[in-house]
Amino acid sequence: MDHVEWRERPQLRNPALICAFRGWNDAGEAASAALGFLIDSFDAREVARIDPEDFYDFTAVRPNVRMSEGRSRVLDWPANTVHAASIAGAEHDLVLLQGVEPSLKWHTFTRTVVDIARELGVRSVVTLGALLADVPHTRDIPMTGICSDADLVERLGFQQSTYEGPTGMVGVLHHVFTEEGLPSVSLWASVPHYVAAAPNPKAALALIRSFEGVAGVAVDATDLEESAEDYQRQVDAAVATDPDVKSFVERLEQTLDEVSDELSPDPDQLPSADSIARDFQRFLRQKRAED
Repeated sequence: MDHVEWRERPQLRNPALICAFRGWNDAGEAASAALGFLIDSFDAREVARIDPEDFYDFTAVRPNVRMSEGRSRVLDWPANTVHAASIAGAEHDLVLLQGVEPSLKWHTFTRTVVDIARELGVRSVVTLGALLADVPHTRDIPMTGICSDADLVERLGFQQSTYEGPTGMVGVLHHVFTEEGLPSVSLWASVPHYVAAAPNPKAALALIRSFEGVAGVAVDATDLEESAEDYQRQVDAAVATDPDVKSFVERLEQTLDEVSDELSPDPDQLPSADSIARDFQRFLRQKRAED
């Protein structure tokens, strides 16, 4: 693994690899924010990083210069870092890959990520992404789950994706890990396109909640919930000042309601009480182990 700088190779329990990248896959910075929140929440430690030299056109993805302690300059290169977290009370520890979508040599980059996963004994993969969509900010964030095989689709209750078209590093990794025989789930949040320029903590929170169900890991997202509520209030206030935007949002709401009426779920397909109870018990076990 010539492109990997290791700090340590931790011993982990049935780890799940979680990946997110800034760039094309990261509308409203939701996916990268969700992964950063997981790293902070579980006090994950950096165990490795991928050397950026071969994977970026530095005229397109430039390094940044910043001041340190107001005196010296520090140069930050585009980074892809690997963190590890031991999760007390959960069935899986976590390996978290956070970075910037590469510009070059995607085959080599994906092979490098697979090698890291093999080195750390990864047993499953969850990729996080966010896309722009015609959805109103006033409703719950629509989530899409893509699974690597039919059994996983049925168990998690997702639909098999029929998407055809351009994809990003998240889609490529999902495909490669499926070919490697590792169970892989790709979670996507839909971000309102008319507020795409602002970071979207509401979408990041939706990714975190979907991640909990897929990975079987409970996350205390109180801080992110508060940020999502503040975001909602700020966007509501901004929309209310512009009649054209307000009318546009109302049309989106109407369209969504019409689609929802047509796709109302069969009561027999709703989660059972036993399923809800198991999820809640898992959360309590993890919290007791942490305490």
